[in-house]
Amino acid sequence: MQNVHLEKLSDKQCQPESQLKFITEAWLQIVECRRVLKWTYAYGYYLPAHEHAKRQLFEYLQGEAESGLERLHQCAEKELYSYLNVDGPSKDFNEFRMKLAGLTSVTRNYFENLVRALENGLSDVDARGGTSRTGGSRGLGAGSSKNSRNKGTAPPAARSRNIDDSGHWSCEYCTFANVRSATVCQMCQQRR
Repeated sequence: MQNVHLEKLSDKQCQPESQLKFITEAWLQIVECRRVLKWTYAYGYYLPAHEHAKRQLFEYLQGEAESGLERLHQCAEKELYSYLNVDGPSKDFNEFRMKLAGLTSVTRNYFENLVRALENGLSDVDARGGTSRTGGSRGLGAGSSKNSRNKGTAPPAARSRNIDDSGHWSCEYCTFANVRSATVCQMCQQRR
């Protein structure tokens, strides 16, 4: 793309190559997003089967990421080639520049939020299967999941005693965040 098509596009659209940096940025974003998307499949494979709400949120986020990336890829590839195969400068090339730069930015932001949400163990979903108050696209990934990192590495009795910064302990069976004083899970009635 950089070595062949940008030079050709520069000639066809009468634009210096330095003004076509937005195309290179779009392609670099596509490569990075494909790399992230590849690893989301591994993340989804290891999501516990009993965490239905997290699985649903994960599948939704992954699907949105795929469709957003496809829109960007479509614009960067197919729409770009229409400007490569013209005889002279196109009147609407600046509109294409704005569209591609906008799609690149939106896709970058979405994937950054997706990665943040996965790093936080999809903490926007509370243990009862709903979304937390900080949910939504701006809050995606906000919150802490210290206990989710310990799950599976400590013996069950130790996992249920893990107390997070807010003074709650997570049930080893349903992962509900119970108040410190509770001796029985308020969700599934399992003993601490």
